[in-house]
Amino acid sequence: MNVLGGDLEPCAFDPVTGYFRDGYCRTGGVDAGFHAVCAVMTEEFLEFTRARGNDLVTPQPHWLFPGLRPGNRWCVVAARWAEALDAGVAPPIVLEATHASALEFVSLADLEAHAFDD
Repeated sequence: MNVLGGDLEPCAFDPVTGYFRDGYCRTGGVDAGFHAVCAVMTEEFLEFTRARGNDLVTPQPHWLFPGLRPGNRWCVVAARWAEALDAGVAPPIVLEATHASALEFVSLADLEAHAFDD
């Protein structure tokens, strides 16, 4: 289920995102980070998360990870998105592709305020 109460929509297939690399921001007992927020990458967010030890830009072929660029959609850790929100660099999110478990970390109002507008 997504944060709006509907069926969870896919976040991205190019590159393939999600903790389970199925294109969806699904979470489960093995996903301790709650990769639940479908975010549209921005330069500011990519720099922010790199500065905190999570480099999403550099390709990691051994993990089949091509590296991200601004505009890519990616399932990010809900707590990291909340941290970026507090720092004023939260990227836009796709509400329909953001898992309901994200609401354990951020309010629906904050998510809606950062909704991606195609």
